[in-house]
Amino acid sequence: MPSAPAGTLYRGREGMWSWVAHRVTGVLIFFFLLVHVLDTALVRVSPEAYNAVIGTYKNPIMGLGEAGLVAAITFHAFNGVRIMLVDFWAKGPRYQRVMLWVVIGLFVVTMAGFLPRHLSHVFGGA
Repeated sequence: MPSAPAGTLYRGREGMWSWVAHRVTGVLIFFFLLVHVLDTALVRVSPEAYNAVIGTYKNPIMGLGEAGLVAAITFHAFNGVRIMLVDFWAKGPRYQRVMLWVVIGLFVVTMAGFLPRHLSHVFGGA
């Protein structure tokens, strides 16, 4: 089997998809923070406008959006630690695939603990 050309450690494999997911979650988190800063700034302009905007957030669609935000932050955080280990630990590149599966496992466990309670609040539970 011929060796892969230089620079293709991640191409088409788990590393590439985790790279893509890390960038996508980063952009989503950025846009959330932008909207959050803008809607929070409304309180200084008009408290009534702020209350109106915040009132529109209290619906199931936004509740699902909050769950998506928590999922994005959770994956981004765990994968960020993995990226630091790949970059700064001498054995990191050798174990990057195993560490990705650890990230996915931690993500699933964290979301499994969060989603039932959050969604019960979103859809009328306690």
